[in-house]
Amino acid sequence: MKKILVTGVAGFIGFHYAKRLCEAGYTVLGIDNLNDYYDVSLKEVRLKILEPFDNFEFEKLDIADRTGMEKLFMSYNPDVIAHIAAQAGVRYSIDNPHIYVDSNLQGFLNVLEGARQTRAGHLIFASSSSVYGANTVVPFSEKHNVDHPISLYAATKKSNELMAHSYAHLYGLPCTGLRFFTVYGAWGRPDMAVYKFTKAIYEGRSIDVYNNGDMLRDFTYIDDIIEAMMRLVDKIPDLDSESKAPYKIYNIGNNRPEKLIDLIKFIEAETGIKAKKNMMEIQLGDVYSTYADIDALSDAIDFKPSTLLKDGIHKFVEWYKDFYQIDLEVKSKIT
Repeated sequence: MKKILVTGVAGFIGFHYAKRLCEAGYTVLGIDNLNDYYDVSLKEVRLKILEPFDNFEFEKLDIADRTGMEKLFMSYNPDVIAHIAAQAGVRYSIDNPHIYVDSNLQGFLNVLEGARQTRAGHLIFASSSSVYGANTVVPFSEKHNVDHPISLYAATKKSNELMAHSYAHLYGLPCTGLRFFTVYGAWGRPDMAVYKFTKAIYEGRSIDVYNNGDMLRDFTYIDDIIEAMMRLVDKIPDLDSESKAPYKIYNIGNNRPEKLIDLIKFIEAETGIKAKKNMMEIQLGDVYSTYADIDALSDAIDFKPSTLLKDGIHKFVEWYKDFYQIDLEVKSKIT
């Protein structure tokens, strides 16, 4: 089986992907710097779940460490690279811009160079729906122009796509970029709405509801994301006649935008607790709507994400209750 390098392996998507790859028999080396952008203990627990796999190995490493990354690539020589690591968060990028340059630009360059030097057979990298920025035509298509990002985070992700394309063109490095649309689910990120709202509701705290809940998001359940990524491992991009490079970009979204206020209602229904809402104006860097056109993905791998938000929230809240040991007695005290 192929050797696969997964960056950001202790993160939400990286963890789930590494687990599925290990279960499928691939040899996986995962790297992560275990930064404190959110609770490190959650990342450590994810890693403990991966540790029992004989075909999994972990190395603590920052992708921005050029020397460390060079040594890693030369010693491991992966067949496939799944580059998931990045400094995430649209709002965080407004106050902490330098971190995004270090991780998302310098770090990605180190990955590209490693892939080039070791002649990797396929680089799969995480992009984001945020690249669509100020676009107003929906659903968002990979054919649309994405030259108007409205956050530095989005700009770094667009830059990643351009950097990957240049390496695909110059060196024949097959690259597949994945524009993820609002991923949620078990073992998710605490800074994302689903996790953050659920935690606040159980703790009896108010939640900030931007644009009074009138925002649309194409919420995509983690299992659908991972299934698509598994099918793409061996889907090597052909030489594109227009761009002259073995390069492809795919949207991975649920193709079903939902209102933020409806998301809150689903969480309330699952927890049995009414949320305390702090209604606010739309925040700088946010877009009103995300909506994925997934025809290209469906044509390529014969799969479409299909988990309904209501069902996905049920699964997430069940995981949350189990992980944090929330029982009926605790819930009755909160209410």
